[in-house]
Amino acid sequence: MFRLVVLSALIVCTYGAQFGLRTVPKLDGRIVGGKPVKIEEFPYQVSLQRYGSHVCGGSIIAPNKILTAAHCTSSSSASSMTVRHSSTYRGSQGVVIKVAHIAQNPAYNPFDISNDVSVLTLTESIKESDIGKPIKLVEFNAVEGGRKAVCTGWGTLSSGGFLPLELQAVDVMEVNRTKCNKSYGGGITDTMICFGSPGKDSCQGDSGGPLVVDGKQVGIVSWGYGCADPDHPGVYAHVAALRNFIDKN
Repeated sequence: MFRLVVLSALIVCTYGAQFGLRTVPKLDGRIVGGKPVKIEEFPYQVSLQRYGSHVCGGSIIAPNKILTAAHCTSSSSASSMTVRHSSTYRGSQGVVIKVAHIAQNPAYNPFDISNDVSVLTLTESIKESDIGKPIKLVEFNAVEGGRKAVCTGWGTLSSGGFLPLELQAVDVMEVNRTKCNKSYGGGITDTMICFGSPGKDSCQGDSGGPLVVDGKQVGIVSWGYGCADPDHPGVYAHVAALRNFIDKN
């Protein structure tokens, strides 16, 4: 997940109205307040890998289709990417399949992280089983507000720490869109939703992974400020608002 840092005058981006600068996210974080889980509990979860190393999460949405974040695929070629599915562990077991094609939303904006979604086509289909199968997507007209969600991934467990080998999960609550927008000083678009709970969050290494409510994916791990910062909830790509692009691809 993208996380914000303070910008120097020449090269780095900053978060802070006192500087009069626009918020620009940076990758830096972890799942906070979660627990180890088994892939049987979340069989739609995959590890998106570049040259064999975990870089992001993703979810199975059809036998040969993976949903992830656009910032995970930006500037990457399909030939450099693979997906490991049906495994609790990001670096072993399960099955590894090559990515044949990346459909990145052309409306993706790397400056405000809106429309943060990509759909990957695999070179072969995933054989459905108890440890590897698609997740349903939330409907176009899903009602927002008050939802409890679970987010999964292999993001680091502490700032500057190592990626865990075992899949982690964290429960978070939906944050009112107006309140979330205010906490970030604006910038929360219609293609974003916000979730967070005290001491719980998702971050780097979790990017592109699924946020699920009642068995349906509602979000994609995208960006935020800090990790489990009480004043800044996690921001997720809004699946319901992005269904047109997802369904076409």
